[in-house]
Amino acid sequence: PGDPTFSAVFGDWLCDMATQDPKLMAVTPAMREGSGMVTFSQKFPEQYFDVAIAEQHSVTFAAGLAKEGLNAVVAIYSTFLQRAYDQLIHDVALQNLPVLFAIDRAGIVGADGPTHQGAFDIPFLRCIPNMVIMTPADENECRQMLYTGHKLQKPASVRYPRGSATGVKPEKSMSELALGKSRTIRQGQKVAILNFGVLLEQAIHAAEELNATVIDMRFVKPLDTQIIDELAANHALLVTLEDGAIIGGAGSAVGEHLMASQHSCKLLQLGLPDEFIMQGTQQEMYAELQLNSAGILSRVGNFLK
Repeated sequence: PGDPTFSAVFGDWLCDMATQDPKLMAVTPAMREGSGMVTFSQKFPEQYFDVAIAEQHSVTFAAGLAKEGLNAVVAIYSTFLQRAYDQLIHDVALQNLPVLFAIDRAGIVGADGPTHQGAFDIPFLRCIPNMVIMTPADENECRQMLYTGHKLQKPASVRYPRGSATGVKPEKSMSELALGKSRTIRQGQKVAILNFGVLLEQAIHAAEELNATVIDMRFVKPLDTQIIDELAANHALLVTLEDGAIIGGAGSAVGEHLMASQHSCKLLQLGLPDEFIMQGTQQEMYAELQLNSAGILSRVGNFLK
């Protein structure tokens, strides 16, 4: 209680960005409250569009705005973006249009249950040409990534989870992140954890026990292949960590690069298994799926044995 939600971080960024950019147009398919857009809709009514429960239309409508020289932002839940996959490919990505997707409820969603688990957005976005995929680890990264995506002038997405964020206070200023560049959090030996998203704190706790390197990867696409090459050269095991489906996910992208580059180090992929995730709080499900620090330690230990 007291910590802002990622949805609130998005809503604050939207208002700040609209103050700077009169061409910003925000679109939601009937998710104003859930996506943190109430204040924005009141302050910028001419730049706010609720197209009702019509996810496919929201994406095509945003593409139309972009074709007219406007900067469209689509606020949508991960599980609902699935309904607009054809429009995402043909109406936005194929034409390389400047549409930013603010993907809320990505990963484990807790009380919303199995129908709303945002498990599949990384795999289904990663295979689409022209698409940039960003995975913030905290509130400030989320704000800066939204700004980065808005400035890219091409299809981009920022995925973040439901509920309270990490307690990191976002910087008021906004700056573009270097595209496809990670940041090193901790330098260790033998094992390197490549974190994609909000499980960074769990990765750090586990790494302290393992004396492992920790990298906040930030981008799923484009991937920071330079850091992967460096880690593969001096670590025996790379561990990818993500709050999304393992199959086709960020860890798969790392594995594809390791194979293409003929690296000999081993790879352990941690994320959501090939099953529908049942209802439970986020912390309960992280523990059950061994995505908390204790689970990471256990999985890495068993793999090394």
